This record gives sequence, C-alpha cells and structure tokens, in this order.
Amino acid sequence: MGQTALAGGSSSTPTPQALYPDLSCPEGLEELLSAPPPDLGTQRRHGWNPKDCSENIEVKERGLYFERRPVAQSTDGARGKRGYSRGLHAWEISWPPEQRGSHAVVGVATALAPLQADHYAALLGSNSESWGWDIGRGKLYHQSKGPGAPQYPAGTQGEQPEVPERLLVVLDMEEGTLGYAIGGTYLGPAFRGLKGRTLYPAVSAVWGQCQVRIRYLGERRAEPHSLLHLSRLCVRHTLGDTRLGQVSALPLPPAMKRYLLYQ
Repeated sequence: MGQTALAGGSSSTPTPQALYPDLSCPEGLEELLSAPPPDLGTQRRHGWNPKDCSENIEVKERGLYFERRPVAQSTDGARGKRGYSRGLHAWEISWPPEQRGSHAVVGVATALAPLQADHYAALLGSNSESWGWDIGRGKLYHQSKGPGAPQYPAGTQGEQPEVPERLLVVLDMEEGTLGYAIGGTYLGPAFRGLKGRTLYPAVSAVWGQCQVRIRYLGERRAEPHSLLHLSRLCVRHTLGDTRLGQVSALPLPPAMKRYLLYQ
C-alpha cells in the first residue's frame, strides 16, 4: 500500500499525503491546545524573522505579523525565527481572505528555501526545501510547479472548503508530519517524511499590503506524563470547551479547580 511506503522516516522523500487521509490528531495535540497559550514574549521569539524574509516584506510588532509591500510581479515569503527538529508544535496563522490574492501558501521551510521570486507563483513548496498548502486553491506543494498538485484535504475535488481567516498549522517532528486545522477540525496529515530536518514556519504571498499574523501556541515533547496530569486531561475532555467555564461550580477543593484550569 502506498500509505505504508509514505510513512515517516528521515530516509524517505517528503511526499504529499492527501490521497491517503488519516484524520486522527497527532498524539498530544489536544493537550497542547488545552494548555494556556505562551506569553507575548515567547510568541515574539517564535514570530516572523525581520532578518529572514523578502526585501518586500516588513515585519512588525517584533515578529507578531508582517506586511507585504505592493510590488508588482513579485512573490515574497517570510520565515519564522525558530526552527523545529523535535517535538510537536502548533501555531495559528491569521490571514484575511480578501488579502490573499492568487497565491497564498502556508507551511514550513528549511533555512535554505528561497523567499522571493520575480513573478507570481506558489513559492513555498516550489522546491525541495519547502512544503506548503495553497489555501486559496486547496493544493499541496513540494518540489512542485503547480500542475498535478494533490488536493487537500482529501476527497474535496471540486468541493474545496473555505479556509477562514485563522488556521492552525501542526508540525509533529516526532512523527515527521505536517498538517492543518480549520474551524477546530484537524484535516489530517498533508506531508510525511519530515523527520531529521529543522523546519521553520513560513508563508509566501503576492497580495500588496497583505498582513499575515502568526501566534505560536506551544510545544509538546514526547515524554511520559504523571497520572495526575493525565487525569486532568480526561476531566477537561469530558467537560468540553463549552463547560470549562463552569469548573468553579464543581464540588471540588479550590486547589483542584485551579489545577484543572492550569492556574
């Protein structure tokens, strides 16, 4: 089966996975997202790098977002300040739909991936050093020039879901996968075979004066957790997002209520 051959491993070629859907979330993702978000300083340390972007991009708020200058016939990219080679990482990209234009690509790149091209293109994913999802066309790109690129998520030929302003990027360097989530739904792995690399958050854009914001949500390392922590996860999962605000009304000691709320 092709799916088995495409499984992670540093010796395999990173390959689009859209034809082999696996909608199960990476292990630890729910835990990562249920924890309090990193503080502003941490988010800035994982934000856009003003020294590692196209000359047509201006990074603002110390890395929290960038704005692309209105330059014709140019595709411009930006890379994050931190590269990841271990652990599970997630970050949110905020990109208004009306500012995306013909090529709006979100994904990851190595430190060697080019960040500018003198034409309009899906720059991210056009070579062996980057992997990206065109959130307008719903296509996956890696070493690709466009034609024949697989659709993502799987089974959406002609029914590409609308990608809202905010989307989640999920990079699992323990398994070597890259996936995305929209509207609270994980869409499955888009790429596999990424283990053994150091990868940075990245996007490429063509729309003049578009603003793309990044919000780092945290990291989870593959290590065992205490029974107490696992019990907290079980309780939070049972309550669900809509009832977490009612923890204070539970007949529990105050210390336990604070623990359930990561306080």
